[in-house]
Amino acid sequence: MQVNHGKAAPLRRIEPGDGVVYYSPSTVLGEKDGLRSFTAIGRVRPGEPYQGYMGDGFQPFRRDVAWAAGHETPIAPLLDHLELTTGKSNWGYQLRFGLIELSDHDFALIAEAMRVAINGRSAA
Repeated sequence: MQVNHGKAAPLRRIEPGDGVVYYSPSTVLGEKDGLRSFTAIGRVRPGEPYQGYMGDGFQPFRRDVAWAAGHETPIAPLLDHLELTTGKSNWGYQLRFGLIELSDHDFALIAEAMRVAINGRSAA
């Protein structure tokens, strides 16, 4: 996984076994096509952050994740049920910060919606 434009610090806050959910506001970076869905879910594998190479000198930090075969799931039906978004009209704002902590409740609800059996600590 790679977060916050490849910064190492956020990846150091998570631990092996933590759950990870990717939220995608669009299908293409910078486009406003209205995808607004959870698109990946898994667990952080043992190991520390490491640098990858993407070309032109860009070497972002990453962590290995055991990704589950989840189904892309729109956030809209979950907004009134997630602790992260319930009662918040501007719920999307907090998701712009990259890696944020989710409650176990929210992680389990998202996993269920994505049709994945998964338990434990979580981050999005």
